[in-house]
Amino acid sequence: MDYDVKDIKLADAGKLKIEWAEATMPVLRLIRKRFKRQQPLKGVRVTACLHVTTETANLAITLKAGGADVRLCASNPLSTQDDVAAALVQHEGIPTFAIKGEDNATYYRHIESAIAHRPHLSMDDGADVVSHLHSKRKDLLRNVIGGTEETTTGVIRLRSMAEKKVLKFPVISVNDADTKHMFDNRYGTGQSTMDGIIRATNRLVCGSVFVVAGYGWCGRGIAMRAKGMGADVVVTEIDPLKALEAVMDGYRVMPMEEAAPIGDFFVTVTGNLKVIRGEHFAKMKDGAIVCNSGHFNVELDIPALEKLAKKRKVVRDGVEQFTYKNGNRVSLLGEGRLVNLATAEGHPSSVMDMSFANQALGAEYIVKNYKMLEKKVYPVPAVIDKEISRLKLAGMGVDIDKLTKEQEKYLASWEMGT
Repeated sequence: MDYDVKDIKLADAGKLKIEWAEATMPVLRLIRKRFKRQQPLKGVRVTACLHVTTETANLAITLKAGGADVRLCASNPLSTQDDVAAALVQHEGIPTFAIKGEDNATYYRHIESAIAHRPHLSMDDGADVVSHLHSKRKDLLRNVIGGTEETTTGVIRLRSMAEKKVLKFPVISVNDADTKHMFDNRYGTGQSTMDGIIRATNRLVCGSVFVVAGYGWCGRGIAMRAKGMGADVVVTEIDPLKALEAVMDGYRVMPMEEAAPIGDFFVTVTGNLKVIRGEHFAKMKDGAIVCNSGHFNVELDIPALEKLAKKRKVVRDGVEQFTYKNGNRVSLLGEGRLVNLATAEGHPSSVMDMSFANQALGAEYIVKNYKMLEKKVYPVPAVIDKEISRLKLAGMGVDIDKLTKEQEKYLASWEMGT
């Protein structure tokens, strides 16, 4: 079997971690049980370009249980858990191409390896496989019946492709599912980002000025967690509606230019590039800590930070300190990549349970319906969203009310009035 991992001898340790995550992923476990029985993905070749973590491992195992021929590569050079990658190869027989810290050339070589089996389905977190197929490997497009996309950044790229009529197959936006963005983005990113910052720095959050750039679902989650830990939270935004919401939620809102001199911690979660630029870095006070929890490190203008510094050094694992000519020091976490995966372990498995349930059921939906789908980006069907909610509640042992016949009649009637 073709694969490329750091050390296959790490497989046993990775297997234990995969099993630990699986214990709090009841929805995916129920889907896997049905997939194994019904084989809805039998013979379907799937290329998955996702963060190679314990939770992703459980998704890959579920897809394989459904009959899919799965190949996995990393969607971020710093997010791979090397023992998990080894376990997928050794214990699950899933060709995996991922090494934590891989360079850019290796990253794209791994994507090439992952698409070498001529996929029918792409499964992306950032749209790199879709982009690669459309730009470098157009010869493989004729095999592809559809794809799924995990994150906001990828969805933005795919919608742009669809609008320009260059997208060659339908893609389901898993990120748009309520059971994804309302939970994964808010609660998952909120907790795991704080986890990454604290693991990397061991700095006290309470009493600090904590700047969150972007008040989407991820920004909401991070701001909420930082506030809960006692920080004075500042939000920067370009959208007046989201800015107003942040004000109503009790946060200070201001431009980055005003936030830069007062912030102790900075986190970007916008999906855009150069959110923190040279003019912002120049104003930061001594000891400021900067990181990114959006998908790509382009949210931070790192070359501008490098130009400002007279020297730089790695002071802790995942922490690089840049010293300015005036003596001020600014620290960058995880090379500006996803801090929750670069310096921690990503989202808790119970949250990813719903996100990856959407991936699995989205793949099944495409296989069943691709002939009727246009070459555009589709939301997750509402029936899938509701089913995942139902399964999650069942897995948590939570019951809810049901409408009575009288209530159903009232809601469906216009004659009954008040």
